[in-house]
Amino acid sequence: MISRRVLLASAGLREQPDACFQTAPTGGILHAGVIDGRAALRSECPMFPRSTLLFLLALGTASGEVTYEFQPDFIQPPPGRETIGNGHGEIACDSAGNFYVSVQGPENKDAGVQVYGPDGKFVRALNLPNSLHGFVIRKDEGREFIFAAVLGEKKVIKASLDGAIVLEIPTSAFPEGKAGPKGLALTNCDVAPNGDIYVVDGYGQSWIFVFDRAGKFKKVFGGPVEPLKLANTHKIFIDRRFEPARVLACDRGNNRLLHLDLDGNLISVIASEGLRRPSSASFHGDLMCVAEIAGRVSVWDKEGILVAQLGTNDTPGQTNTPKVEPKDWLQGTVTSPHGITFDNQGNILETEWNLFGRVLRWNRKG
Repeated sequence: MISRRVLLASAGLREQPDACFQTAPTGGILHAGVIDGRAALRSECPMFPRSTLLFLLALGTASGEVTYEFQPDFIQPPPGRETIGNGHGEIACDSAGNFYVSVQGPENKDAGVQVYGPDGKFVRALNLPNSLHGFVIRKDEGREFIFAAVLGEKKVIKASLDGAIVLEIPTSAFPEGKAGPKGLALTNCDVAPNGDIYVVDGYGQSWIFVFDRAGKFKKVFGGPVEPLKLANTHKIFIDRRFEPARVLACDRGNNRLLHLDLDGNLISVIASEGLRRPSSASFHGDLMCVAEIAGRVSVWDKEGILVAQLGTNDTPGQTNTPKVEPKDWLQGTVTSPHGITFDNQGNILETEWNLFGRVLRWNRKG
């Protein structure tokens, strides 16, 4: 998970086994590197002169300093509600700075997505299904659309930002023989630069299906078999920080983050230790934020180094559950992060798996 070769190469050194580098439980390194966005360097390592250690400190500080400040009560629920309502979905931001949050339950029938302005005030509800488990907002041929996995209806939809559905990929479009005993359980989708739509069966067999822009099936990869042996790959995203773009897989059942190429070949394991069941992700500049359902929001740089941890909750019974009541919420502390987005300025908003519905916000400083 830690790119110690980057640090060593920058100092003109070669990697040595056990050369005073140890992986820390937080995902940083104990003797040189970045933990929570702060350089952590200790000078007692006999292998390196102090001048080299100071160089590594400067490098870590320059590349890794990322800090955020919690902003309480940003989202203002719809009129007549104390909270936004049953949440088990996603949050996304459009180019105008508006936020889209999916909600579920009978009270949100035909109103499955709530829209909030850049100021956090409720704007409207969209006439979309109330089981949008995962969705993204992406430009396609010059316009922004919502691309969503509709968990309850076993299909994928493409909709305009006012909620008009312009494309459906129904269950019948998926190849036979890939669904689990209960059928497809689609949990997220995203769009590649060429318009291909990538869909994951995250509550099923974790196969990743690829369709063209028109919704015609092209290929499938991943699944519970070798070489990837995916398990509860909760959501996938197209990571355009790289050229060519990559698939970012939140392989929650294996508690790891993976990079795959667009054909499904493994590029790298970004992280496999110290995670809290990664469930969703978003990108801004060189950074990636991750919603971890067992009680944390984490921020990673392009090299796969952890640079910030937000809202960490270590209270037994308060994570990986939708049942934490508002009276037990703590400002700035998460319960069960399920969806996440950067806004256009690099601030982070996270939505939770929670029967009452909850969104938290952290503003980037500096």
